[in-house]
Amino acid sequence: MKEYWTSLASLLGVLAFCQSLMHSIFPPELRFAFLKFFNRVFHLFSSYCYFDITEIDGVNTNELYNAVQLYLSSSVSIAGNRLSLTRAVNSSSITFGLSNNDSIVDTFNGVTVLWEHVVTQRQTQTFAWRPLPEEKRGFTLRIKKKDKTLILNSYLDYIMERANEIRRKNQDRLLYTNSRGGSLDSRGHPWESVPFKHPSTFETLAMDPLKKQQIMDDLKDFAKGQVFYQKTGRAWKRGYLLYGPPGTGKSSMIAAMANYLGYDIYDLELTEVHSNSELRKLLMKTSSKSIIVIEDIDCSINLTNRKKNSSNVSSSLKKSYYEPETRNGSGSGGSGGSGEEGGNGNNTITLSGLLNFTDGLWSCCGSERIFVFTTNHIEKLDPALLRSGRMDMHIYMSFCNFPSLKILLKNYLGYEEEDVNEDVLKEMERVVDKAEMTPADVSEALIKNRRDKEKAIRELLEDLKSRGERNVKDGKLRCGNGNLTELEVVEEQEKRAIGSQNGGDEGDHDEEEIELEDNICKTRED
Repeated sequence: MKEYWTSLASLLGVLAFCQSLMHSIFPPELRFAFLKFFNRVFHLFSSYCYFDITEIDGVNTNELYNAVQLYLSSSVSIAGNRLSLTRAVNSSSITFGLSNNDSIVDTFNGVTVLWEHVVTQRQTQTFAWRPLPEEKRGFTLRIKKKDKTLILNSYLDYIMERANEIRRKNQDRLLYTNSRGGSLDSRGHPWESVPFKHPSTFETLAMDPLKKQQIMDDLKDFAKGQVFYQKTGRAWKRGYLLYGPPGTGKSSMIAAMANYLGYDIYDLELTEVHSNSELRKLLMKTSSKSIIVIEDIDCSINLTNRKKNSSNVSSSLKKSYYEPETRNGSGSGGSGGSGEEGGNGNNTITLSGLLNFTDGLWSCCGSERIFVFTTNHIEKLDPALLRSGRMDMHIYMSFCNFPSLKILLKNYLGYEEEDVNEDVLKEMERVVDKAEMTPADVSEALIKNRRDKEKAIRELLEDLKSRGERNVKDGKLRCGNGNLTELEVVEEQEKRAIGSQNGGDEGDHDEEEIELEDNICKTRED
């Protein structure tokens, strides 16, 4: 045994001597050149090529590294006994990824690639203005040389897109509001945000299913329409107008749209905006894939239909719809001048400024944005705001009808259509249109009795009947048998609001409005 250890020690001594002799004969430069030559020969005959993606690019974080890490975390083909778990800030889910020096095989368009997560210790830093992490992390991508063009031209772009989708899906959506008085937060941003937790979805939204599907299809076409908008030369944005009586679910519709698309919401409070330039700055600070909301636009600032206010103005003094007429935030009418400095300290947003915000050059400073306006009185809005390109899709939020009533019964009581007595359902179907109850009213009637479902159904039916009888007695129904339906009345009101910009005799217009009101007030026969 002693002879074995003696021989081993002698062998190690010989190796150390040979290594010392090699270092003496061959300088480091020669050894480095030899290794470089050997690697070139190896890669010349190898069918693979390698790409390194480091975590730190100089002093900045490499976005491609983060994208690859997030993309690989979504793969179901990760092999290995050890995985790393992470949860990002404002994220609602936990993601897993490759552990140190682990590898994974991925396939793209029939091409197989190998990813390896390489982690090594960084050399000791003497001094640095920005200390680097102790570990040096990166991904090594191994591909076949024949697939090099496909991978570099398409695969990496695909990874970036998928990573953005995963990040948006995992990250909690945010609800923004503009700071009071135009002030900036600690980071110099004019928007303040909170996590957006509204649970509304299109499945729970009390609306006719066919109408909901139409809206969902329109939203889906918009979200997937980047190539279409580029090909047609249009800005990648879309405008929606939600109008109807209070309590019909306009805010819930906005929340359902945000949850369906995974977009953030920017709730713009116009009364806190002082000028057109401030309005543009707010738009510039919004992100792509977002919904910009202006609720109750007829109440926020004075943007009423100027046609109805023209009786006090001589026809020779009538202004163009695109003339920068001042709109005060108080809604008390316009002040003189251009509107940027007028108003004695009040908010002075002009109609021209708002139009440019929604459909002008400044509206193109981002992409994939949706503008949503809400109002209870569409006839009060200026026709210039209602045209396509600004409010592309007009959505009437109606009183509760039978299809939406069934959705509310399912939401609050868990009742399917077959769970309710057939006679009760028929009676509800008969009286629901006459009752003209909003979804909010029906919801409250169900919420207060949700522990006693039979009582909830019974009291809801009684409430529907009593309201229907009262509306018939008072002549307040919006539709009548053989006359205009509710939808036709609403469409007619919308035409009046839009058509008023085309001029016409004011007296004839008033007579048509009176005739329309007569049709609205006629009752429906049983």
